[in-house]
Amino acid sequence: MNFFVTQHIVIHRFNINSLTNSSVCQIGSSGMIKPSAQLYNTGGFTEPAPPTTFQPEQSPTEEFVPRVPLVDPS
Repeated sequence: MNFFVTQHIVIHRFNINSLTNSSVCQIGSSGMIKPSAQLYNTGGFTEPAPPTTFQPEQSPTEEFVPRVPLVDPS
């Protein structure tokens, strides 16, 4: 049995904070997701990047508050 799905998807803003070798980003329907690993050095880099000097500001009294309300597991 074959199913044919026609979709129209509009994305106004799409943020990806991090990608790893096992990341899967799916938009819409997929009957099968095939794994693919591709590494490209498009910048022609030959050595690691220099260490960063950026230090984020953190207040020791600031408490972490998640943006999504989390419930305790029970």
